[in-house]
Amino acid sequence: MEYDEALANFDPVMGLEVHVELGTRSKMFCGCSTTFGAEPNTQVCPVCLGLPGSMPAVNGKAIESAIRIGLALNCEIAEWCRFARKNYFYPDMPKDYQISQYDEPIAFDGWMDVEVDGETYRIEIERAHMEEDTGKSLHVGGATGRIHGAAYSLLDYNRSGVPLVEIVTKPIEATREKAPAVARAYVQQLRDLMRALDVSEAKMEQGNLRCDANLSLRRTPSDPLGTRTETKNVNSLRSIERAVRFEICRQAAVLTAGGSIRQETRHWQEDSGTTSPGRSKETAEDYRYFPEPDLVPVAPSREWVEELRGTLPEPPAERMKRLVEQWQFSDLEMRDVIASGATNVIEATVEQGASPQSARKWWMSELARRANEAGVELEAVGMTPAQVAQLQRLVDAGTLNDKIARQVIDGVLAGEGDPEAVVAARGLAVVSDDGALSAAVDEAIAANPDVADKIRGGKVQAAGALIGAVMKQMKGQADAGRVRELILEKLS
Repeated sequence: MEYDEALANFDPVMGLEVHVELGTRSKMFCGCSTTFGAEPNTQVCPVCLGLPGSMPAVNGKAIESAIRIGLALNCEIAEWCRFARKNYFYPDMPKDYQISQYDEPIAFDGWMDVEVDGETYRIEIERAHMEEDTGKSLHVGGATGRIHGAAYSLLDYNRSGVPLVEIVTKPIEATREKAPAVARAYVQQLRDLMRALDVSEAKMEQGNLRCDANLSLRRTPSDPLGTRTETKNVNSLRSIERAVRFEICRQAAVLTAGGSIRQETRHWQEDSGTTSPGRSKETAEDYRYFPEPDLVPVAPSREWVEELRGTLPEPPAERMKRLVEQWQFSDLEMRDVIASGATNVIEATVEQGASPQSARKWWMSELARRANEAGVELEAVGMTPAQVAQLQRLVDAGTLNDKIARQVIDGVLAGEGDPEAVVAARGLAVVSDDGALSAAVDEAIAANPDVADKIRGGKVQAAGALIGAVMKQMKGQADAGRVRELILEKLS
């Protein structure tokens, strides 16, 4: 069903569960390394493999990070909480249960405000609880990388036991047609907050931050909530927006045809932009939660909590207000920056010495286009803020013009080094030598006598045609300003 038609007949309600992989050096309940990209099954021990007789011990840094996350989300911090065993079978769960928190989370009852198209939406946080991550399955032999059609599966337990904080919202209502954009804005702001807190790298492409998007439809806002689906492990901002939009259209079509929605998990298919059925969704009772007998309760003192509150970074809303004032962007410009996820990279580029407008120009145009073509977020496009600032310095110095700068970006993204190295290796510097430019101008005048006569007759604007001819002859590397001066000097 078309999106507009779906929204005309149904009211969407969302719930977002975001898993944040904490940036601790060791795992949640053992001393194994959490370094990303190690050889499979080299960062494991009896505890994270769930071997008989092994005993877990809580990572204190993970507790600290969880409390700081809760405080930054305006949550209440529990005076006393404990871990629980969540029992279910996955091949990448070596213990056949996950140590998590159930009815006694470390943080609860919070909120975060996000802005979409000038309108503020308050996202209420139900809970933020601690748990351990599972291992990773690699399905080999199929066309999609999923278990269906695969010849066999490989298991890597390096990730098993890595500390997680799961942030769960309350039902998000009254977003109507903005539901997909609100979901994206919330996860984007949450990602930025995790980085500002320095508790996680929050790289979605590496699985540091993953979102499960719950969605249900009802006929009117006054009706009870509908049956929900949970689209699992969506790992990019663009995909979150697309997944919510698709589920709205899919569920609306099913309900309009007289069908019913099955409570289930669903998988996001990036290539087709669709979701596919997973497993029927369990209720809390199905997990048979019970208190973890091998771990003592966690009881953070109020003095420690207040001490951690003092370490919090600038709140997101205040930061946005400050940046708007500093950068002097219009409301529309800032809205575009936020929507494209460019706030952090622009700020980092400005800190490297570029002006806000020049930083915005490169990130919001050339680099945004390339990121979109590659299907990655801006921060993963392959060029750093320091490199963008260096590129702009070369433009400001007259070494490059904007056209040649795009070729320099090609070189940087191809792994040829920083902009200065690319300019030197490719010989891309703008030619400002009067001898070379004068000869090229003479040739352009000789080849375009009618244009030269117009300039001699006082039509200075006709110089643009000769400038273009010189630029073409010199492959775009001529100093356009100096070329214009030489043309007018010769034809005055």
